[in-house]
Amino acid sequence: MIRAYLACVSYVDWNIGRVLAELDKQGLRENTIIVFWADHGYQLGEKGKWSKAGSLWEQGARVPFIILDPRVKGNGNSSPRIVEMLDIYPTLVDLCGLPKYKELEGVSLKPLLNNPYTEWNRPAYTIWNEHNKGITGVVVRTERWRYAEFFGVGAGAFLTDPINDPHELINLASNPKYKNVVSELHKLISNYVDGKTELPARE
Repeated sequence: MIRAYLACVSYVDWNIGRVLAELDKQGLRENTIIVFWADHGYQLGEKGKWSKAGSLWEQGARVPFIILDPRVKGNGNSSPRIVEMLDIYPTLVDLCGLPKYKELEGVSLKPLLNNPYTEWNRPAYTIWNEHNKGITGVVVRTERWRYAEFFGVGAGAFLTDPINDPHELINLASNPKYKNVVSELHKLISNYVDGKTELPARE
């Protein structure tokens, strides 16, 4: 199964190469904005899970994401900043000089495209809705932490350290040392979902 998954990745990579080669052939590369992204991740046995859906672990939430605009200064560099897929549309609106709408969620990533290390303090959120029961789980991801709260069946919380524990093996949520971190991230989750839906109680 893992070999088949990696074969799919290789096949996608090959086809992307064909698209880019055609852009070059047509002389369109210098006036084309290229955006590459995918749906959320697939767990291949990590934590005993073999599926694509129903996970709020990093493997189930993180996605590949590349933007290439011939005019920006940061091309060819990766950025450590946290962004969301909601940011794609506002970014393209900005890059293309289209009218901006205040109602849009997300923000333009143009500052990061010019300087991948520019100051950026926007967390990313992942929401899970189990069988149309409303929000049953929420993760907030910052550059320093990943924090999740689950509601209903399996209620609870986890706090992991992506820097020192990239495989998310240690839950720090109940460790008194991180009480203030949990409190701060809980507020971010509460503020994010406020007005979207009523959360079930978490024991």
